[in-house]
Amino acid sequence: MGREPQPGLALLRLAQGQAAAAEAAIRRVLDEATGRPDRCRLLPAAVEIALAGGDLAAAGAAAEELDAAAGELDAPLLRATATHAKGAVLLAEGDAMAALAALRGGWRSWRELEAPYEAARARVLIGLACRVLGDQDSAAMELDAARWAFQRLGAAPDLARLESLAGRGGTRAAGGLTAREVEVLRLIATGRTNRAIAAELVLSQRTVDRHVSNIFTKLGVPSRAAATAWAYEHRLV
Repeated sequence: MGREPQPGLALLRLAQGQAAAAEAAIRRVLDEATGRPDRCRLLPAAVEIALAGGDLAAAGAAAEELDAAAGELDAPLLRATATHAKGAVLLAEGDAMAALAALRGGWRSWRELEAPYEAARARVLIGLACRVLGDQDSAAMELDAARWAFQRLGAAPDLARLESLAGRGGTRAAGGLTAREVEVLRLIATGRTNRAIAAELVLSQRTVDRHVSNIFTKLGVPSRAAATAWAYEHRLV
């Protein structure tokens, strides 16, 4: 269509595990971009890609340029983006306390802008900062809140990354249940139907039916009431 596909294409390459291609692409378009609007559109991706590649100097430089632009233009979206980027860089640099302050500010800004996906991403970083500071309870609450938002939005890649960060990817709970089966069991225990669970977790009803069948088989229970009792007995709810 005659338009520059960046930074979307660079972010796609990063998601595909092609970090070198992502870095080369974002560096090339940043070198070509001279106007402030164009650079502000590219800088958030530059921060994310540099952090993923462990290039803290490049990430810091991009975040500082973004922060300077936000200070001059005083645009709410740009200010939220810059604050989020600053917090992400501070966290990567090991300054969790300063990162926490910036990230909470970014989260509030995303909330004011009614941007649930970006707000959830900020909560992931807030949770990681709390974890670094030794506040495991707050970390778990922030990550759970982000997980709920990603589920509602159907953000499957973010959910997968979050499960990995939380140490839950591929793990098994009591009874041999997977993390997803535990989520389904917890919702069964609240009295939700399979259709309601499917809507809550953004899954097809057929997938939920299969999860419920697997839960009953693994736990050796004949009914939803028995599964609920098992969940309470094992403190899953």
